[in-house]
Amino acid sequence: MSAEHNTQAGARQSNLNLPNVLTSLRILLVPVFVWLVLTHAQWWSFGLFIALMITDKLDGDIARSRGIVTDFGKIADPIADKALMISALVSLNLVGALAWWVTVVIVVRELGITFWRMYQLRRGLVVPASKGGKIKTTLQAVAVALYLMPLPDWLHVPRMLVMFAAVAVTVVTGIQYLLDSRKK
Repeated sequence: MSAEHNTQAGARQSNLNLPNVLTSLRILLVPVFVWLVLTHAQWWSFGLFIALMITDKLDGDIARSRGIVTDFGKIADPIADKALMISALVSLNLVGALAWWVTVVIVVRELGITFWRMYQLRRGLVVPASKGGKIKTTLQAVAVALYLMPLPDWLHVPRMLVMFAAVAVTVVTGIQYLLDSRKK
């Protein structure tokens, strides 16, 4: 079966499949994650965050490898990703672990590019994730994980440097998406 046939068949797949269950589970567990952060259950919030990030990777890999990509998954997966990352950043702000400006920069970029992609899609243009976007996601996840872990004070600077790198890559990739779209 060709990849094109799998994609066409995927559009008609039932929404009840393992990748969509994992995505839905991620969305449902975001409030639990927030509660863990706000109650200072650092190891539990760290563990749940890592588990949710692993399911993010797994659901996409499973959906593509089994040819069960669905419209629900295409919509729900980015929602789950944004819900988790934005909730993590805001929760870290609320407990005083992270500066608000970091969250504002990341959230403005994430939501801005999401809305821009939806606008492009309405014009018939699909904007795929870039390699830089994947690096951005990884850096954000590592930075948040470092902030969730109860690390000794002397690791504050390395943790902050990883977050600054995540912010920088977030901004640069956002600008790159916009520049690339102007070329097309």
